Amino acid sequence: MSSRAKALVAAAVVIVVLGGGGLWWYLKDDAPEPVSLDAAVDQVDDGAATDTTATDPASAIDGTWTIDTETGNFNFETATGTFAGFRVDEELAGIGAATAVGRTGDVTGDFTIEGTTVTDASFEVDLTTITTNESRRDGRVQDALETSRFPTATFALAEPLELGDEAADGQSVSVTAVGDLTIHGETQSVEFPLEAQLVNGTVVLVGSLDLSFADYGVVAPTSPIALSVDDNGVLELQFLLTPA
Repeated sequence: MSSRAKALVAAAVVIVVLGGGGLWWYLKDDAPEPVSLDAAVDQVDDGAATDTTATDPASAIDGTWTIDTETGNFNFETATGTFAGFRVDEELAGIGAATAVGRTGDVTGDFTIEGTTVTDASFEVDLTTITTNESRRDGRVQDALETSRFPTATFALAEPLELGDEAADGQSVSVTAVGDLTIHGETQSVEFPLEAQLVNGTVVLVGSLDLSFADYGVVAPTSPIALSVDDNGVLELQFLLTPA
């Protein structure tokens, strides 16, 4: 082999190696951790004790609470604020298993608590602003959700939700919210597992709900690099609620 030919082969090998390495670093599974009440509470708790000195403990949470989008942020490195989004497992060529995560901080909603019972609750998520932990997925996610036609997802509580006295005392509670979830123009009745805790005048709320895309008429997005994408995923949320 001539010197020129050897040089061309060497250059090709370098391009392949660097290209493969670049692909790995660009698409490697660097998904953020799932939502966690403990992690969210740690981000809100500044070390001060929660005030639970009211004569009637329930008064600590009684009233209307609004989703706070001003405190913290929702980026993939430090998700310290309000956000909603999804997690979907996929298989990538040359890389293997990975998790696609999409999130947006554009969430609005209110929760009404009478005593220790949530009597009304609803929230709306702006799907057009969802971004993922891999920017090359973003457009495909928007296409799959058809956000030009269905720009929002909504949830409305269908049954009263009892929190218990421990919620007003600043203890963590686990409950299941029964309500109507609308995505892609399709509405399904769901039972949404939630965890909440009152911390320094803020209600920290997290939840994860398994769902099937087919139930909402959504087809999982595909790409040449994605060998497979699960037809189900997890809707996750982290809300900070403050008194209205």
